[in-house]
Amino acid sequence: MTRSRNTGETAQPRRRGMALWGATAALAFAMLGPGAQAAAPKDAALSSEDKVCLDCHAKPGLAKTLGDGRKLSLVVQARAFAQSVHASSGCEGCHSDIDLKTHEKEPRSVASKRAFALEQMETCRDCHKKTVKQYDDSVHSALVRTGSDKAPLCSDCHDPHATRSAKEKAAGASEPVACQKCHEGIAIAYADSVHGRSGSEALACKDCHQTHSVKAAALGDFVKKECVSCHREVESTHATWLPNTARHLEAISCPACHTPGTTRRVNLRLYEGNTPHQAEKVGVPKFVKLVNWADGSASGLDARALWSLLQEFNSNGAEQKTVLRGRLEVQTGVQAHQLGERALALKDCDTCHRQGAASFQAVTVSMAGPDGRPLRHEASKGVLSSIESVGAVGGFYAIGSTRIKLLDQLLVLALAVGILIPTAHLTAKLLIRRRRAQQALAARATAPSQDGRAEGSGAGPDENRR
Repeated sequence: MTRSRNTGETAQPRRRGMALWGATAALAFAMLGPGAQAAAPKDAALSSEDKVCLDCHAKPGLAKTLGDGRKLSLVVQARAFAQSVHASSGCEGCHSDIDLKTHEKEPRSVASKRAFALEQMETCRDCHKKTVKQYDDSVHSALVRTGSDKAPLCSDCHDPHATRSAKEKAAGASEPVACQKCHEGIAIAYADSVHGRSGSEALACKDCHQTHSVKAAALGDFVKKECVSCHREVESTHATWLPNTARHLEAISCPACHTPGTTRRVNLRLYEGNTPHQAEKVGVPKFVKLVNWADGSASGLDARALWSLLQEFNSNGAEQKTVLRGRLEVQTGVQAHQLGERALALKDCDTCHRQGAASFQAVTVSMAGPDGRPLRHEASKGVLSSIESVGAVGGFYAIGSTRIKLLDQLLVLALAVGILIPTAHLTAKLLIRRRRAQQALAARATAPSQDGRAEGSGAGPDENRR
């Protein structure tokens, strides 16, 4: 016991010494930080020219005064750049226009941050041709071409001096989500939706909207296609309880029923014939001009104005006529991202199929603009309840919804006629057949026999002799 105790007492100072040494080493390691550990080999890979650049550009506060009076930060974090995917290209890979011999001696004039970012995008194109081509076909690029100063450019979503490789992003070292910089309201709404609350399985913006080839969500059937890409059984599951399933899925957007407490509207969209393409681009000036002319009082397009609008679009003898297709949808992009659990989905037919339904109190007429986003003009509520709209709003009238009462009355009349005429015909046929049978029996009873006696008189030959 004594020996053991003495041995333990002797070991305690050693353990304390080792612990103290370990703590010192850990503190030193912590002061260096894991970033410094990982950055060491990356820093060593930087060329001497890059290190010369970073000697100045890593200094805090380095900035340039632009033509509009604002400051453009020229600071590049050395460690972040060393770990970025662009480190292998070096500074000259993107800034080949800079001559180190004259750098700083001949100040460069830059009008604004936006102008500089637009100029640098051409540098991105040199290496990322495919990606920039996808961006060129996106709604973001279309906004740039229309002169928007808010449309995102490459540097708005990617820090060129800290962009990580795709492999590192897949491992969890992804860049912060940039979409919420412009779409803050939608980002907040989505975070509280059934998709946003899915934890590790939560969808990212790019899962539905793509990363670079972002399209206008209202264009064509984009939203429905994205929903069906995951919910492939949607038609079969709805068919178990929803009559005329295919027609409902065509005329009603998914968020209209799957967003609790939403406000809806009917969007009458101009399409090119039976194709899935919305009329766009070349028709935009005509659309704006015609709807403003037709709605001179600014009270909304009525049924007659809507019909005239279609006639004007089809007056040039085009092969594919422009038609209107009605669609029930939510009113804002924020509402479209507030999708709820399946149990909260709307299943009450009376919500829409009743007189004065709130879903049909807001009506717009739209067509796709140059950037794919819809150009809208308000229509009067009566446009859906007027018999004059039937020709213009083909395919959207729902039997029994009582929006166009005359059609419901005509439907009842048609059903009555369809039932009464065959019934009356069959009844008349049976009555005539019975009458003819009775007449035939009477005729046989009174007809003379071959020997001149009335058929069935009962007089025999002996009686005739008497």
